[in-house]
Amino acid sequence: MSPAPTHGLIDLAGEKNGRCGVSKRLLVATRNPGKFREFAQALRELPLELASLQDLPPVPEAEETGAMFADNARLKAHHYHLHTGWMAVADDSGLEVDALQGLPGVRSARFAGKGASDSEKIHKLLESLRGVPPRERTARFSCALSLVDAGREIFFTEQRCEGRILEAPRGTAGFGYDPVFLVPELGKTFGQLTPAEKNRYSHRGRALEALRRFLVPLASEG
Repeated sequence: MSPAPTHGLIDLAGEKNGRCGVSKRLLVATRNPGKFREFAQALRELPLELASLQDLPPVPEAEETGAMFADNARLKAHHYHLHTGWMAVADDSGLEVDALQGLPGVRSARFAGKGASDSEKIHKLLESLRGVPPRERTARFSCALSLVDAGREIFFTEQRCEGRILEAPRGTAGFGYDPVFLVPELGKTFGQLTPAEKNRYSHRGRALEALRRFLVPLASEG
């Protein structure tokens, strides 16, 4: 099977079985190409038609006003389901650093300002931790994921991955804060992992595996 594209309407059933029909359409409520790629990779074996927000006509942006990852995941899933009619899955993920009292937390994507690049986010994080010794740079990635269909939430999970923030990036894979987040049991950052390794160990990978298991019987109906 060819690698999952960054964005684009994907007929997973057609790609796998050479047929045009699909049993379900699933909107991955993101415009982040790295995130969409992880969803597509995790769900590649299911007979689902996947789209990102980039693939559909413009809809109003969901305002992430929640105080917790779970709040924002649910808010986004309901919002985009309502505006598109598609079964919608949304996650809210972020980095919580103990030495920063849990920041950047739900503000992870906006920690260095709206529209900041990944390198700018990493720079802001490392500057915030300047002088903090390695043993005190403990952190975790969290991922809350909500699936909404027929006007209600039908699945929810929240997963975490514990690690430590390095003083400089390692690796070029992944996105966001991945190159500075060390997974101690692997001795590697998320930025050094293959997609398969990241799916196995990461917060979002664990959440996506739970989603995949839930969707197997649902996607096979009809």
